[in-house]
Amino acid sequence: MTARTCLSIVLAAGLGTRMKSDMPKVLHQIGGLPMVGHVLKALEEAGSERVSVITGPDMPNLESLVHELMPTAHCHVQAERLGTAHATLAAKSDLQDAADDVVVIFGDTPLVTSGTISKVRGQLAEGADLVVLGFETPEPLGYGRLLIDDGRLVAIREERDASEEERKTTFCNSGIMGFSGAHALALMDSVGNKNAKNEFYLTDAVEIANQRGLKVVAVAGSEVETQGINTRAQLALCEEDFQNRMRLAALENGCTLLAPHTVFFSHDTILETGVTVEQNVVFAPGVKVASGATIRAFSHLEGADVGSGSVVGPYARLRPGAVLGAKTKVGNFVEVKNATFGEGAKANHLSYIGDATIGSGSNIGAGTITCNYDGYLKHRTEIGEGCFVGSNSTLVAPVQLNAGAFVSAGSVITDDVPGDAMAFGRSRQIVKEGKAAQLRSRLQSEKDAKSR
Repeated sequence: MTARTCLSIVLAAGLGTRMKSDMPKVLHQIGGLPMVGHVLKALEEAGSERVSVITGPDMPNLESLVHELMPTAHCHVQAERLGTAHATLAAKSDLQDAADDVVVIFGDTPLVTSGTISKVRGQLAEGADLVVLGFETPEPLGYGRLLIDDGRLVAIREERDASEEERKTTFCNSGIMGFSGAHALALMDSVGNKNAKNEFYLTDAVEIANQRGLKVVAVAGSEVETQGINTRAQLALCEEDFQNRMRLAALENGCTLLAPHTVFFSHDTILETGVTVEQNVVFAPGVKVASGATIRAFSHLEGADVGSGSVVGPYARLRPGAVLGAKTKVGNFVEVKNATFGEGAKANHLSYIGDATIGSGSNIGAGTITCNYDGYLKHRTEIGEGCFVGSNSTLVAPVQLNAGAFVSAGSVITDDVPGDAMAFGRSRQIVKEGKAAQLRSRLQSEKDAKSR
């Protein structure tokens, strides 16, 4: 494929009316990434060096996202929604700049893979002039049927127009098409609108191409990866299929998922070989977990990098900027944000570590808080190697504990602590003999008086 040029046209002008949303349909997310982002990613992996995205009027958020994800893409506005052929011709200026292959794809098919797109392009490379991607389904009701005669795709027949015999066909149209660049623009320009809705349907290009003696074929993808999304229910089903795909990939990569159906991934989650994930774990975007690490039950990770052999959780939360070195431990009810843990550092329970650096081998006691926000600005806490911070300590940033420092339990630390020094930041304990018995006696007398 690398020897052939490719222009891909992504149809993304849908309003998502049936989604009951003010947001363009293709901006709804699967695995933490808008649907159109999945499609752009697949196209890039399939070698499409040029991409045109067709948007609707007043969709600045969609255009901004497209340019963020793929700066070289061109956005074109379909001012009126008059069918798929009409939409592709919104990119006419790009079509006039010749490419070997032209792929037309929908922005709401987030599970389509680069391999399937490459399969379409492979047929074009072998001499086909028009390629339609189809899928087999035991329930073809509502889909356009692909009618094959001696290996040639002769027509796409919509169900309402199909004969009883044609409706028995289970090979259906996904809507994804590939065109030889030499014929793409001419075929699209020839599509008419003589139909009940007076719209221009790209599927009509199949019969036009056959009439012109061009080679028209169909290739098969899977029903799961070619599914489109029009409703919230379909969005949920697609998310389920995406999660199942990610779970299977993790298992095949040598990871252990103790209860796979309870683990949720994002589009960019990276689990290296040998990672163990317990039940009810969520990987939000931007997470990488190195080999041999264990993510224990009910943990939530986002924008985090977990080192090899580390243990996270149970009930831990890693927020963006959390970087854990090898063999670290972040335990139950510990929250880490924008903080780096050196090798072997530990925060085993009930702590908040934000905007901090924790040196190798340091131990953070239960209930420790780095006070990183003064109401206006964030400040950092720097903890050197081999430090010990006792339970229920409060570190008021900016503050630095140098290597080997020891902070006594219950301290409030506002000043830097030298290396190998011990810091106390609490009031002296006072003991009053017999005072507890006196207090209980007084309180009991007051209670008795009120009950009379």
